[in-house]
Amino acid sequence: EVQLVESGGGSVQSGGSLRLSCAPSGYTYSMYCLGWFRQAPGKEREGVAALNGGGRTTYADSVKGRFTISRDNAKNTLFLQMDSLKPEDTAMYYCAAVQSKPNWWRCPLLPDSYNYWGPGTQVTVSS
Repeated sequence: EVQLVESGGGSVQSGGSLRLSCAPSGYTYSMYCLGWFRQAPGKEREGVAALNGGGRTTYADSVKGRFTISRDNAKNTLFLQMDSLKPEDTAMYYCAAVQSKPNWWRCPLLPDSYNYWGPGTQVTVSS
């Protein structure tokens, strides 16, 4: 079974940077989509970025140009580099995984598409 654990959250001022990490286990990276999602209080969970086994990325419009998803295969770690952070980026951030479907050109950003989730890490951006 795939297990995921996030780390790297914290508090930062607007314009600052944070890097989130996720250490998946129990999977073969080439066969899975890995994604980052977030949920702010009172809002629905939303997709932020995703990465497939071939390295193809998907980003939400709200984070394009500011966030970068990447993977270190040797360390089996997924990253989310977040730059130019804004107060509206404040949320609980989750790492998620799903086995890729043959018809997926890119990994989806729909939370319902993913079936393995980490417990989350809090990111707070102050103005």
